Amino acid sequence: MRAHHFTVATAAALLFAATVQAQSLADLARKEEERRKGMPEAAKVYTNKDLNAVPGPSAPPPPAAAAPAKSAADAAKDASKEKDAKDDKGKDSTGKEIVKDKAYWSGRLKALQDQVDQNQTLVDAIQTRVNALSTDFVNRDDPAQRAAIERDRQKALAELTRLKQAVVDGKKAIATLEEDARRAGVPPGWLR
Repeated sequence: MRAHHFTVATAAALLFAATVQAQSLADLARKEEERRKGMPEAAKVYTNKDLNAVPGPSAPPPPAAAAPAKSAADAAKDASKEKDAKDDKGKDSTGKEIVKDKAYWSGRLKALQDQVDQNQTLVDAIQTRVNALSTDFVNRDDPAQRAAIERDRQKALAELTRLKQAVVDGKKAIATLEEDARRAGVPPGWLR
């Protein structure tokens, strides 16, 4: 009789824990949605028309010296460097003078930090999802249900990997911004 009460109590505790976990994930999703609604609209959306065309080479390189094709990430980094080079010249893409004051530096840092924070929140949420799917997978006997859960789990793991890399890239971007500010002689208080 005592073992029966223990089993019922354990099952109730597990059911309660699963409910609390599901509620916390739902709460997290609601909070993220509210945070996104509260964010201001982007001032400028950059398109391919905003980027300068890359002039072609005057003569084709020899076959042995052909460089490997750039990935999309490398192309984006190059475009970012070109934009930063334009910024360093003192004009933005519209030709207006850029004033690199406290608002400029703190705004750039805040935008990068907000993006890293958002990605970290999503990493935590996806990790919770992966854990729940892993538990669900172990507890299922039906092979068809297990296969569907495993597909969802693999998708969640791929998204988790992408988001973790985005967090790392965001932290690198913050470090680069801080180094650029240091080189430009920006007072440390401006990057807060």
